[in-house]
Amino acid sequence: MDARETASCQLFRMAIDLLAKPWTGRILWILQDGPLRFNELAAQVDGIGEKVLSARLKELECQGLLVRRVLPTTPVKVEYELTCKGRGFRQVVEAVTRWGEQISLPPA
Repeated sequence: MDARETASCQLFRMAIDLLAKPWTGRILWILQDGPLRFNELAAQVDGIGEKVLSARLKELECQGLLVRRVLPTTPVKVEYELTCKGRGFRQVVEAVTRWGEQISLPPA
């Protein structure tokens, strides 16, 4: 395996490891429509606990996939919004969906 192939495999593995964590894909998908506050996001990710949601949001922020914005309101409100990298998840979903359609067809 050459260096380019090795780097490609490592990048693929890093992306799959991130998406394999429970709720990560769902959070990224829900935020595609725009920023949401924590409680709004929690309501749309049915079944997730607050601790898990908080941990996932911190991970996604550390990866540069979303930003956490503290709004200057009383009481203070926090919203989460995808970065350009985070919005790129839509292309991943579309590509995997197209591939899924291809593999679901009976062999010719």
